[in-house]
Amino acid sequence: MTMPDLNLLVTLDVLLTEGSVAGAARRLKLSPSAMSRALARLRTATGDPLLVRAGRDLVLTPRALELREQAGRLVLDAGRMLRPAEDVDPASIVRMFALRVTDGFVENYGPALLERLERDAPGVRLRFVQKVNKDSAPLREGLIDLEIGVIGEETAPEIRTRALFRDRFVGAVRADHPLAAGDVTPARFAACRHVSVSRRGRERGAIDAALAPLGLERPVAVLVGSFATALALARASDLVASVPERHTARLRDGMHTFGLPVGTPPLTVSMLWHPRMEADPAHRWLRRWVYEVCAGAPAD
Repeated sequence: MTMPDLNLLVTLDVLLTEGSVAGAARRLKLSPSAMSRALARLRTATGDPLLVRAGRDLVLTPRALELREQAGRLVLDAGRMLRPAEDVDPASIVRMFALRVTDGFVENYGPALLERLERDAPGVRLRFVQKVNKDSAPLREGLIDLEIGVIGEETAPEIRTRALFRDRFVGAVRADHPLAAGDVTPARFAACRHVSVSRRGRERGAIDAALAPLGLERPVAVLVGSFATALALARASDLVASVPERHTARLRDGMHTFGLPVGTPPLTVSMLWHPRMEADPAHRWLRRWVYEVCAGAPAD
């Protein structure tokens, strides 16, 4: 089946609205002869004369009158379809978003996120998914709408990202731990038993690399997969937990926190999403909303 020339739809809409070849030519910035040729093509396409002579004027045929409203709606709908989607009113969104998050995210940012939801988007529901690795497959497969975390080597190259905030590692111990009093030197720090965090089971990391040039090595007594678990163990023992400062603020309530006595690279916590969601109006709102809550600044 041969597809009709859909460009004629705009011409038809203007022609039927004007009811005049000359008037349609002016609106479309065409010569009268070009507009006459367009009318001839429309007559062939529709099988109807559309405009007929009535004395000195042209009048619309019954078929043309029938098409006039349809053509206008179709041109309007096509125009909306072929332009970027407009911002959505958050109050009109009825949708569940799945967010894959790191330790402490819900504790730190959950209350503020829920407060904004109740106020601005009561139809939105959230599902927080525990982050066990940095595999991008859930984003690619649409199982996750947005991920919060540090970009890693496992992050797929097509994944879109935006930085939320910078963080740093700090030490955390129970309130009456020996390190809670006096200066924490590298030697004192390394003399304590530690709980180390690694989802991959790696016992050594950036802190150990910073201690090595000083001839020091921290004894790792326990290896766990989350910062929440590390803090729970440190709170109930003599173990030292090294955790991201901002991301675990609420998890460290009642504990003593200190700056690490050795330098470690800062962390950049970002939000990540799949490019197919880039232009989705509801997802655009979700990204702006999460950015404003977590970064503490209006989104651009």
